[in-house]
Amino acid sequence: MNTKLDIEFSEAFEKMSRLKEALAPDIMLKFYAYYKQANYGSTFTFNNELDVRNAFKANAWMQLKDMSPDEAKQEYINLAKSILNQKK
Repeated sequence: MNTKLDIEFSEAFEKMSRLKEALAPDIMLKFYAYYKQANYGSTFTFNNELDVRNAFKANAWMQLKDMSPDEAKQEYINLAKSILNQKK
């Protein structure tokens, strides 16, 4: 079922995927965490590679463990709008 939120989330994801400019690592981690929480909830899955990058990604996602998928979608949308409005 595609709710209005699902459609907005997909559109925001597509726009951010096409963005040519590099974003700060902390912003990228937020996008990663919101996306994972929106799509997988608190079912954390990670590969077994023990590197710093994956540790930061895991930490960012786990910080959202109490956030519902719908809240994560809305936060992703809000962050995308904020970034895209700055790029205009």
